[in-house]
Amino acid sequence: MLLTIWRHGEAEDGVNDRLRQLTGRGRDDVSFGCSQFHAACHVRGIPQPQRILHSPWVRTVQTAEIIAAAFSPCTVAAEQALHPGSEVAAVDAAIGAHGTQEHIVLVSHQPLVSAIVDHYLGGVGSVPFLTAGGLVTMSLDMVAPGCGNQVFWAFPPTYKETI
Repeated sequence: MLLTIWRHGEAEDGVNDRLRQLTGRGRDDVSFGCSQFHAACHVRGIPQPQRILHSPWVRTVQTAEIIAAAFSPCTVAAEQALHPGSEVAAVDAAIGAHGTQEHIVLVSHQPLVSAIVDHYLGGVGSVPFLTAGGLVTMSLDMVAPGCGNQVFWAFPPTYKETI
């Protein structure tokens, strides 16, 4: 199974955190990131995502919509386990409930996105802190701690992939 963890794009300031929208830069970064991600998958022979799961908060919904438009057809669904404050164990259960698709993208928030990466890679700091719009792709032998292998990671604005 392939799993890509993608932090939402840059968001506007706002009083109600749940309703913060992507900035123009956030939209542009994620859109460019999609083209770079598509190329990275193609070069590595990685299938495009079949499913995108996202936090129900506005900025992650918007990020997921941009990714889905770049990788059509794929299914997109809100997942409560991806909202801020969730535990990684809930993410494990959510992935299991959706089945082990060939390639799933999870769109969420910090610090959860970095916790998910550390959980599956089996250590802290295997990948730098995910900035807004950053992504990590890994292969998982199973949905369990330490069962992942890093494939690549990339960050805006260049999304130059790093192994």
